[in-house]
Amino acid sequence: MTLIDGKQTAADIRLELKREVDSMLRQGMRPPHLAVVIVGHNPASETYVENKLKACREVGFLADKVALEADITEQQLLQTVERLNRDDEIDGFIVQLPLPDHISESRITQAIDWHKDVDGLHPHNVGLTALGQPSLVSATPKGIRELLSRYHIPTEGRHVVVVGRSNIVGKPMAMLLMQKPYLSLPKMSAAALGDATVTLCHSKTRNLKDICLTADILIVAVGQPALITADMVREGTVVIDVGINRIEDAVAPRGYRLVGDVDFKEVAPKCSYITPVPGGVGPMTIVSLLQNTLQARLNK
Repeated sequence: MTLIDGKQTAADIRLELKREVDSMLRQGMRPPHLAVVIVGHNPASETYVENKLKACREVGFLADKVALEADITEQQLLQTVERLNRDDEIDGFIVQLPLPDHISESRITQAIDWHKDVDGLHPHNVGLTALGQPSLVSATPKGIRELLSRYHIPTEGRHVVVVGRSNIVGKPMAMLLMQKPYLSLPKMSAAALGDATVTLCHSKTRNLKDICLTADILIVAVGQPALITADMVREGTVVIDVGINRIEDAVAPRGYRLVGDVDFKEVAPKCSYITPVPGGVGPMTIVSLLQNTLQARLNK
């Protein structure tokens, strides 16, 4: 069994990005510039935003935080989005989710200029991804594709089972791996992976265990601790665990510990490769956001 080290892979990519930025500066080019919009004071969201800004600074990107109060109106947020759309110095930006209940996440996402949509959630980018054309790909699936590429795990002709049908992970992941590889990849993107046979499962899927047992590669993103048990995985399977769940643990320093959607202790011995939680897919999401920001900068 080989442990897929997302933390180290993300660190390697940040070094590559830093070298790319240094090269841009030597050529007299402006470095990539990311803006992050946060509405309200959700503690988890504030942590995510600070981690993104820290990663930007580490690789030499310019980074702005746009902090708005939770009682802002939808129209005011749309005006902020439009201002960032028009700002030629901003290469990409994200609006941190979730948003307050009175604001439509869909309306805000669709208002972002798709050229600057480094979260890869705008319908235009989703459509390009579905068509197998170069696009700004949703960050977590992009990070998973990068892990598969860097660990030399082939997908051609293999059966990939994706458990979870979210717009952020499950659906784009399935689209990425089933399509023909890109004919020309954007700079700094993962190696071409595709040509897999993909089964997309969800909460209404019957005989989930039987389907998982047919997987060469099993990708799980449902947010349910230990959903995948050892009897659902056959010997030699590649398991990618996207889930991050908090479990109360009085012994842990913070009173909780993080676990995935896979029963790691029992499943890992059966796998050829597996991602841990934490330290697997999680670190790849932010670095994929940085790759998208660089791509948006180079596309200008």
